[in-house]
This record gives sequence, structure tokens and C-alpha cells, in this order.
Amino acid sequence: MTDLKEYFSGNKLYGNNFSNEQIKKWFRDEEEGYSSLIGSNHKYEFHKFNRFHGFSQIDKKKRFNTVLGFGAATGDELLPVIERIDKINIIEPSKKLRRGHLCWKTIEYISPKFNNKLATKSNTFDLITCFGVLHHIPNVSFVFGELSRVLKSGGYLLVREPIVSMGDWRFPRKGLTKRERGIPINIFRKIIKENNLQIISERKVMFPFIRRLEYLKIQPYNSKICVLLDYLFSLLLSWNNKYHSANIFQKLRPQSVFYVLKKN
Repeated sequence: MTDLKEYFSGNKLYGNNFSNEQIKKWFRDEEEGYSSLIGSNHKYEFHKFNRFHGFSQIDKKKRFNTVLGFGAATGDELLPVIERIDKINIIEPSKKLRRGHLCWKTIEYISPKFNNKLATKSNTFDLITCFGVLHHIPNVSFVFGELSRVLKSGGYLLVREPIVSMGDWRFPRKGLTKRERGIPINIFRKIIKENNLQIISERKVMFPFIRRLEYLKIQPYNSKICVLLDYLFSLLLSWNNKYHSANIFQKLRPQSVFYVLKKN
């Protein structure tokens, strides 16, 4: 098996320099990977979370003529600002996670290419959401550059991704797809800087104890109190940047980051 020491250290991002053939294989593995995990009756559970960390941080009067939900499935993540959106575009590989309309607005779906080269003109979208998608993709730096390219000047890019390894991805992991792995925070910051995006907000989020409330049939990220507690615990342990944990103490850290970015 591949020696992943340099990737587990968080100094390099696994998959970021894959060949086209390696990317194609990864794409096939992940195309319906998430839909197979959650099933067709899944309900979106991050509305309070996205509002607090994302939508509340952008101009509350801004209207979004054209919006892109990158990997947004049914588009539920856009509901907090649906009244301010004119046109919805969603890039989604899964055929199972699609719907015709979001509230009263038609959704235009786009099937991604295996390398995620966006067949869209530069400076197209006023708002792009990308929640929990990039860690399912090998060539993260390239894809992030594409999102930055198609974002309009003055537009917002909202991103939430895990910043921990999510275990050893060489082996099957319960509740996870075959390929997904987190993006080290230092690499994330470097990619953002390379694309000249302004960081409006960077918040480490998703503390393990709060996430485990899901096992009690609680939706922690649809609860204002749980979202606040998660933010506070994550803030207190934000110094722990260990990417691949070797013991239980190293696991006591926020597992994701939520970015609000703006293109100047």
C-alpha cells in the first residue's frame, strides 16, 4: 500500500496531484458514494449552522442574480437566502439527489466532468456554496481555482470542509465513502491565498461531542443552542491542529472549517 506518512502529517493533500486516470477512478468511486450513504429520504440538517457561520456574515441586502450550489444535491442548503436568489444552478454528479424546483424556483442541473473543469464563463456567479464537497474530490487546488474563476467580483464563496484526515482512507470506514479525506487547514489557507480571495470569516467548527448528539436522534446543526455550543468548544480547542489523530486526546479538536470568502 502507498506510504501515507507525508499525507497523514498534513503537509501534503492526498489526491491533489493525481493523474487524469487516477482522477477518473476516484470520480467513479464517489459519483454515487454519498447518495448510497444517506438514501433518498434524507433531510437536510444544517440550516441553523449555515445561517450562523455563513449567510449571516454576508451583505443582508445583497441580491443574488445567479447562484451556484457546488455539489448541492437537492439545493436545500440555499433555502436561507432563497427569496434573494433569481437563478439557481447546481453541479451534482448524483442522479439520485436531484429535484426539479426549490420552493418556486427552477433548478438547472449540471453534471460535472471527471476533472471538475467548469464549462462556465469566468465571473458568472454572485454566490457559490460548497458545503462538504471538496473532501470528496482529488484535485482540490484545481477545483477551488475553478470556483474562484467563475465567481463574480464582489461575489461570495461559502465553504465548509473537514480539516482532519477522517481516519485511514486506505481501508473501509463506517459511515464514510471510499475516497473522502479532510483538507489540512494550512493547505486550505494556502489555496485561498493563491486565488486572491478575501477571508471574511474563518471559523473552526464541528466539535466531536456535539456531532455525536446525532446518535440521540438530535439534529445539532439545526439547533441554535447546539450550534453555539459547538462554536464555543471548537474555539477553546482551536489550537489543536492535529490532522491525523493517533490517540483520543488528539481527537479533541474541531474537525471542520467554515469559510466566508469574497472576490475583490
